[in-house]
Amino acid sequence: MAIIVVLDMVGATQAQYEQTANGVTGGRGLVKGRSDWPVPGIISHVAGPSPTGWFVVDVWESQEAWERFAETLVPIAQEAGMPEFTTKVYPAFNVVTE
Repeated sequence: MAIIVVLDMVGATQAQYEQTANGVTGGRGLVKGRSDWPVPGIISHVAGPSPTGWFVVDVWESQEAWERFAETLVPIAQEAGMPEFTTKVYPAFNVVTE
């Protein structure tokens, strides 16, 4: 079952997000497509500034796919100086990709 993952990165900056994304892509800059992800299973990704920092909303094919990515993401985000962030996961009821 697809899931929605919401990351609330209080105190994070765009520069930290960009550095983290560059780490996720292996030095190729921002994520541009599904093939840029280090693990399979991403359906969509949206990121932007929030009143308190930065936020991300992803849709993943499954909880397991998200967890595999999180194992990669957390150390890269920590290296970029990203503050600890909260993660909320919700079941997706309807996912439209086109």
